[in-house]
Amino acid sequence: MVSCYTHLDLAERRCLAKWREAKIPMKEIAVRLGRAPSSLYREIKRNYFRDAELPQLDGYHGVAAQRMADERRATHRKLVADPALRTVVTERLREGWSPEQIAGRLRIDPRPGRVSHETIYRYAYSREGLADGLYRHLPERRRRRRPRIARRRHGKRFPEAMSIAQRPASVARRSEFGHWECDLVLFRREFGKPNISMLVERVSRFAMALRNDDRQSRPVMEAVADALSTLPSEARQSVTFDRGTEFTAWAHLQELLDVEPWFCDPKSPWQKGTVENTNGRIRRYLPRHADPTALTNRYLKSICERLNATPRKCLGFRTPAEVFRNRLIETGGSVN
Repeated sequence: MVSCYTHLDLAERRCLAKWREAKIPMKEIAVRLGRAPSSLYREIKRNYFRDAELPQLDGYHGVAAQRMADERRATHRKLVADPALRTVVTERLREGWSPEQIAGRLRIDPRPGRVSHETIYRYAYSREGLADGLYRHLPERRRRRRPRIARRRHGKRFPEAMSIAQRPASVARRSEFGHWECDLVLFRREFGKPNISMLVERVSRFAMALRNDDRQSRPVMEAVADALSTLPSEARQSVTFDRGTEFTAWAHLQELLDVEPWFCDPKSPWQKGTVENTNGRIRRYLPRHADPTALTNRYLKSICERLNATPRKCLGFRTPAEVFRNRLIETGGSVN
């Protein structure tokens, strides 16, 4: 197992200086310290002491090297040195923004100061950030940050054969009934993991909303399968998803229903614009600050009934419920 890299501490720097002065070969010093020789050469280069007035004092000294390293690391702690910038960052973290969103917004905001998302992560996991509980507002909400070398790398979860580029043209043209789009509606992090799955039929714009207790893919897919199982097979031919981790259990959906899954291109949720548009409409009733733990499927059904009973210009001012019912009758099914 590969261990995480750590910086040299004061004791190691003192040993390095003493053994180097004793003319011990660098390879042997590296073995004694359990470090790579390249790390020690880099340490000496970065923390080599130079005195312009007394050049005879030039050299690698343990205490001086530790001070130089501490000073260098302190320059990266921008959020400690800048209270105004720190206030902006912590406020936005508590509002549910990710470090990447905060850093990106600060590049175009008139507020003074910029900061990278990595600096925000480091501050959140620093002694000051942990004392403020900032890790609770990060995307993963972990108390301890995993070292980069230990962060998981996932292989391909979505086969290219199921890419939206391979989806039949009749689906893209909305000329065939029974093709759905699915997405999750999320809420502020302080409310925990509950969320809502939105299902929208592409031809009729008929919408269904389903409550989820968390974002685990298998339960999400089971809820989708349960909602579509009451329809005839002609009315549930395919579902288009984005490439979020909550949809990685697509094979389980295929096991439960004979439904073809399609996936948007990476970072292209706009390719399932029907459900994205519907998400915007349902936000009128379920804003991001709403408490999802208080929502029931009965209440969500009442919201969808209102959406499905609203005339739509794209449907010739017919309602989604009317179009869906007529199409369903054509397939020999019925609407509850």
